[in-house]
Amino acid sequence: MNPLLERLQPYPFERLRALFQGVTPNAALRPISLGIGEPKHATPEFLKARLSGSLEGLAAYPATAGEPSLRAACAGWLQRRYGVTVDPASQVLPVNGTREALFALAQTVLDPGRDREAGGPVVLCPNPFYQIYEGAAYLGGATPVFANSDPARNFAADWSRIDAATWARTQLLYACSPGNPTGAVMPLEEWARLFELSDRHGFVIASDECYSEIYFRDEAPLGALEAAVRLGRPDFRRLVLLTSLSKRSNVPGLRSGFVAGDAKILKSFLLYRTYHGSAMSLPVQAASQAAWDDEAHVVENRELYRRKFAQVTPLLAEVLDVRLPDAGFYLWARVPDDVCGGSDTAFARELLAQYNVTVLPGSYLAREAHGVNPGAGRVRMALVAGVEECLEAAQRIVAFVRERRGG
Repeated sequence: MNPLLERLQPYPFERLRALFQGVTPNAALRPISLGIGEPKHATPEFLKARLSGSLEGLAAYPATAGEPSLRAACAGWLQRRYGVTVDPASQVLPVNGTREALFALAQTVLDPGRDREAGGPVVLCPNPFYQIYEGAAYLGGATPVFANSDPARNFAADWSRIDAATWARTQLLYACSPGNPTGAVMPLEEWARLFELSDRHGFVIASDECYSEIYFRDEAPLGALEAAVRLGRPDFRRLVLLTSLSKRSNVPGLRSGFVAGDAKILKSFLLYRTYHGSAMSLPVQAASQAAWDDEAHVVENRELYRRKFAQVTPLLAEVLDVRLPDAGFYLWARVPDDVCGGSDTAFARELLAQYNVTVLPGSYLAREAHGVNPGAGRVRMALVAGVEECLEAAQRIVAFVRERRGG
């Protein structure tokens, strides 16, 4: 077996199942899960119709590069959303969701034979983070290094904590904006800093932007390609954006997204994917094209989240240190010191036992770095269900905290 597999850590939800072993939830209350970031809003009917109306495509092998019409739709969306112009033929590549693409990209760009004398290649990740970044680094023969989030900067990754020797070994950096789980959006000056470091050290930046269309401010979140254009980098050198329809269009089961950016990187990525066997089926491509071409359903979906967060966040803020994120569909709440000793794992266990509500311990989404696990003492709550269910969960959490405080 590949010995690198032994480096992989259990996925957060495996750890959650282990944490809950022996816990008997309160059967008097229906279970409500805020643990998994799986969109629960209705899939638009026109997308289901487009998918079912394209089933003749199952009779043909799809091309790994995708249909020209789909690539054009992705490029058109980038133009409308960010004012960015890309060549659909060389700078866009459909993928089966961002998860598989984030992993496969690392296998394409990492050179495990380089930097051996200095300790081997490095993949930089935000912390907390999406665990695929870490697994992709290990199985690509690199070491993941983590930049802790900074509470003073709305929990954005603090890249200034990375030392010069580590930057010199870095071959790939994963950025996540809006971030999971914190919802932080990277500002233009932070992109400028990362681009300057990429130029100096030659590493690739992979910008994970699958939460970009769920936001709560008037201004839409800044994207990586948009930042590059603003900073005079229209060639997108050493930069790729990865995005998905799962959250934007409520189709997590469609497994559809795309990668865009540096044409040289995408040429190599296409070669890798051709051998990897990751072509998107033609019916999924047809539905995906329809989704990227339509914005009305996205506006409606975003408004649902805005109304939901506007009701739930103030309620939880009565007892928890929590605030409206820049974007995304998570709340990142601190466990009070006088509740469960401030422990995120104890909070999750006891909340399930007493009120049958599931939340995810923040420490499961982070690694200890610079002497601290930046997720410890926090919980992630995914507000993906309907308003009434999320409100009921919030009311139970408020009752739980007040009960533990004695009133």
